[in-house]
Amino acid sequence: MDNHLTTDFDEACFLVDLSNVVRNRRLGEPGARSLRRLRLLVEAAKALARDPDVKLYLVADTSLRHGARREFSDPADIRLLGSWVRRGLVEELADADDRLLELCELTGIPVITGDRFRGARGERPWLQGNTDDFLEPVPGPGGTVRLLPVDMGVADALAISMKLEEDALKKQGLLDSRRQPRFDVVSRNWLCAERRCTLYDTAKGTAALLPRMRRGAPTCEVHGGTLTDDGPRTATVQLKLLLDGELKARFTLENGTTVPVGRAPGPGGIALHGLVPPARTAGLSRVHVTLRISDGIVHVLDRSSYGTTRRRSSAGRGGPGHWGKLGTAEERFGGGDELLLVEGVVLARSGRRFPTELAQEWQRRKPLPPGAADVTRML
Repeated sequence: MDNHLTTDFDEACFLVDLSNVVRNRRLGEPGARSLRRLRLLVEAAKALARDPDVKLYLVADTSLRHGARREFSDPADIRLLGSWVRRGLVEELADADDRLLELCELTGIPVITGDRFRGARGERPWLQGNTDDFLEPVPGPGGTVRLLPVDMGVADALAISMKLEEDALKKQGLLDSRRQPRFDVVSRNWLCAERRCTLYDTAKGTAALLPRMRRGAPTCEVHGGTLTDDGPRTATVQLKLLLDGELKARFTLENGTTVPVGRAPGPGGIALHGLVPPARTAGLSRVHVTLRISDGIVHVLDRSSYGTTRRRSSAGRGGPGHWGKLGTAEERFGGGDELLLVEGVVLARSGRRFPTELAQEWQRRKPLPPGAADVTRML
């Protein structure tokens, strides 16, 4: 197989997201990780390019080789992969995604991957709606693999934010072997043994960092010592105030609080006077809505004199929902949802979800089928 690998972009017909391919359990080979999946992909690339000598440029995450070695179905795969890295036939990086996208953009060589790179779309808008640069390996007849063109779709701001948060957990080693958050770590506060260390100081609230997992233990980024559990982390959510579509302010709310929002709601509330032009405040009630945060879930209650309109997020499924009247009973206010307080003044749940809320949401989801967690799905 070595003769199909290259370090020369002039020779390369395809860029390959090697970590994604090797971990893709759908590609016929048993086990969490297998280089045989790359061999099947080579055959598919030869057929698609109509070139028996087709050349591939491989890029991989460092964690593919050094993490979870027992997950390779054949121990010889680890030795072969190490040989390829030493000989320069695999470009190995802490995070391969950015390099793959950089190479695709610079060279125009298509990428073979099952990833949709939602977290990269803010910095690389050319990914939105792209139908030309990506091929997905899928199971073919008789245990073969086929390469199919991918429509990357258009991810909305909420979907992009959610993927960024997932990437942040991955970077800290806070995803387990099924690519699910380590809720037991994310939902706790942590203390460093170094008395001067303030990175994980719970007094900083939302500014306190998440620990990095090393050798299975929460570890301080700076001092390298194992962190001590300091009790449950307070769940937080974020709101945005938009004026005619432009961001005016952000507000962070903590779990267990009830916060009135309006023109002048009083102590503990979010006062919009001064943030909204005087000409717009006539339609704002002193307390327009009340937000209650419980177990990481936000509930909204309309308390205005003139009524409030809401729009639910569709999380990328066909664009935003329709505007409708907010009822008189408390309703759930989900990520990406919006409240129209008066003309042009919108209070929105940020797509940004803090770690506790993210982990709680993932914990509520149905478990993915075996192997599916290793492959990012189409939007």
